[in-house]
Amino acid sequence: MSITAIILTWNEARHIERAIRSIQAFTSQICVVDSGSTDGTTDIARRLGAEVVTHAFVNQAKQFQWALDTLDVHGEWVLRLDADEIIEPDLAREIVDKLPHLPPDVVGVNLKRKHIFMDRWVRHGGRYPLVMLRLWRHGSGRVEDRWMDEHVVVRGGSTVTFDGSFADHNLNDLSYLTDKHNKYATREAIEVLNQRLGLFARDGALNARSASHQAAFKRWAKERIYNRIPFTVSATLYFLWRYIFQLGFLDGRSGLVYHFLQGGWYRFLVGARVMELEQAVAHLRDKADICAELSRLTGHKLVAASKATPPSNVNDSQLAPRH
Repeated sequence: MSITAIILTWNEARHIERAIRSIQAFTSQICVVDSGSTDGTTDIARRLGAEVVTHAFVNQAKQFQWALDTLDVHGEWVLRLDADEIIEPDLAREIVDKLPHLPPDVVGVNLKRKHIFMDRWVRHGGRYPLVMLRLWRHGSGRVEDRWMDEHVVVRGGSTVTFDGSFADHNLNDLSYLTDKHNKYATREAIEVLNQRLGLFARDGALNARSASHQAAFKRWAKERIYNRIPFTVSATLYFLWRYIFQLGFLDGRSGLVYHFLQGGWYRFLVGARVMELEQAVAHLRDKADICAELSRLTGHKLVAASKATPPSNVNDSQLAPRH
């Protein structure tokens, strides 16, 4: 069963060899889509046999969908892997053993991600397993068109979940992490403002049939409940929920750093960024004017739509039920 892996990169020399080596044994094609690295990332990828193309970056969703639409994908299946992620040996064996025997109506495979922080596995606080669709039949999946928190969604069949794990293990320091999450906060704030103001098309294809049940529930809870609570309250409650009730305190001192930064500080930062941007456009009424001002403030090109509809028409009857 042939598999094409697609990896997006930008200055990932520290991670790319590790990622590629973790999948070489079971993939037939590895495509690296780079957005202008200057640290030798592409040289390392080519040396390891990957096909490398360069494309200007807008956001993760558009970059990956461009790859799906443009690259000469040979595999019957497509694997999405981030440069700082690793397919662990138990999952690699499971893919080799089970994938060829899946019935034709199975079009997607959910995988279980673990997070490694300061070289320790974050086992608690609701962080394991994070179940997400990362492997699908070529032609049956696409990436949601969103500025943040985009997921792969499938249609035309069912999905299954494998038990093996893949690990998110970024080797950069806390300065890198806080800078990355500061950028994430701006992109997520754009999504929240779009939810509130209906500025441009929102991709609503994620549900329990098109991806994992867990991912669909988290999206529903965030948009229907969390985003409607004042962030000064919701961010605090979310951190306490993860750290106390979901036993995040069992992850030790490094776990406290992780849960506080990712589950407390980051959520607060998103709320503060929403408040800042909301105040900046409060005097505007025209959607085009609001998008123009948000584009100036965030550095992201936003285009208003007359009606906020999903960018692709997905018939719910075609979407995949989850097993």
